[in-house]
Amino acid sequence: MATGEMTVTESETLQGVPPSVLTSSSKRSVVLVLDFGSQYTQLITRRIRELGVYSVSLPAGVPLDQIQAVHPTIVVLSGGPNSVHEEGSPTVPEGFFDYVIKGNITVLGICYGMQLIVQTLGGDVARAEAQEYGRMDIVADGDSALFGGGDAGKVEGELRQTVWMSHGDEATKLPEGFKVVARSDQGTVVAIECTARKIFGLQYHPEVTHTPRGMETLRRVVFDIGGAHADWQMQEVLDEAISAVQAAVGPVKHAVCALSGGVDSTVAATLVHKAIGDRLHCIFVDNGLLRFEEQQRVMAMFDADLHLPVTCVDASDRFLSKLKGVTDPEKKRRIIGAEFIAVFDDFATKLEEKLGHRPECLVQGTLYPDVIESCPPPGSGKKHSHTIKSHHNVGGLPENMRFTLVEPLKWLFKDEVRKIGALLNVPSSFLSRHPFPGPGLAVRVLGDVCADGALDTIRQVDEIFINAIKEAGLYDQIWQAFAVFLPVRSVGVQGDRRTHSHVVALRAITSQDGMTADWFEFDTKFLREVSARICNSVSGVNRVVYDITSKPPATVEWE
Repeated sequence: MATGEMTVTESETLQGVPPSVLTSSSKRSVVLVLDFGSQYTQLITRRIRELGVYSVSLPAGVPLDQIQAVHPTIVVLSGGPNSVHEEGSPTVPEGFFDYVIKGNITVLGICYGMQLIVQTLGGDVARAEAQEYGRMDIVADGDSALFGGGDAGKVEGELRQTVWMSHGDEATKLPEGFKVVARSDQGTVVAIECTARKIFGLQYHPEVTHTPRGMETLRRVVFDIGGAHADWQMQEVLDEAISAVQAAVGPVKHAVCALSGGVDSTVAATLVHKAIGDRLHCIFVDNGLLRFEEQQRVMAMFDADLHLPVTCVDASDRFLSKLKGVTDPEKKRRIIGAEFIAVFDDFATKLEEKLGHRPECLVQGTLYPDVIESCPPPGSGKKHSHTIKSHHNVGGLPENMRFTLVEPLKWLFKDEVRKIGALLNVPSSFLSRHPFPGPGLAVRVLGDVCADGALDTIRQVDEIFINAIKEAGLYDQIWQAFAVFLPVRSVGVQGDRRTHSHVVALRAITSQDGMTADWFEFDTKFLREVSARICNSVSGVNRVVYDITSKPPATVEWE
């Protein structure tokens, strides 16, 4: 491979699957989620891992041999925005059902996935006369494979449940061998099964919290029907990750790791340090986009708590000069990503002079949601790509760079990373930190980060907000909290004078893994006091708003 090209050791379509899963000798149970574009695909994957079973997600357009390479115990066909009647709507590859039936592999279709099962295997799906969205009551067959095994709520063999529905099509005729095992109060078919072929379908979402008994149903499918084993253990995952890093880096290569002081990079660095020891060289880059006094605080923590040798590079002028006047968020991310690599490259050159050879690897704290979100949704006309996207924690990385990328956490969700960190004895002060985006305040200052003193303003506002949360004892109840600088001014009155000053937004969310999130419901007294403190303390701000949008439809960050 020519110098300057980044090595990619995984196949294009299997980027989200650990190499250990792709070997027939692997004894671990695997649930494969085929993504048909559902907003809940990550949540399905996450819920199955909560049961102690390893799950991975791949885009629905993968060929059959890629599905076979995963050796799935169970395959879940996700929901999606398409209709099975639309031309070009996503489907399973040719031979899929022959493969799962011959292999005795359990299949569960959810929403669109259930309709796809019905349509493909000879049934009929039609536009529903009465479309169902939101919470709905259903009546299930308490003696069925999907819903049997418990008497709670059962009346004369029937079970009443509340579920979360979201569909415009419905099954009107089932394929041969299938039977209806649940209907909505309106009479719509909402659950089907063919136990002989181990194929099941749910017209509702069992993975969301709005379906109170959904996890019970998933548990039955995974363990009682699918025969999977709860063998996804964090100590084994850690051991595998260390071995994978050692294999990737080899016995003589050196690696550079960018530390931010957040959970992901800290755990990644600690893991890689355990794997290759002093051949890991850590760097903390001050890009001018950090929070209030972040450089001093983070460097002190690295020294006192982790005892890692970390070089601090102040490159703030270098980054901000490139960002001046740039307003497009994706362009900002690409600039930041490219500049990070340039800084790493300079750092590696200096290390080369010191070591006598150049470090070959770059360690990054990419997580599994990043990998899943790299896959364009089915029906978009785009293909899955292994190109590292700009949502990764260092911004948009260039396609060609002078490092081999090492991502030891890329199969894990955030809460799993925290468990790995605890096994590595990473201090709780690190593990409990709120996430901070790789592009830093560049995605929290909307528009030009260099305009109107925006960075100094947002640092002060954010510091006041976070300190107030800690003083109220709420920090650990919140997944992430931060302030956003808005590129608008509003009229106000301060000190009996008319002002035309900046507007800032506050955002605080609760979440398990960042894939879905709800806004945190502060007491109005708290918000009133924080707003007053900000307007009285931060020059140039006369209005504070609080973001009450969940994810979806919004994302966590504003850019």
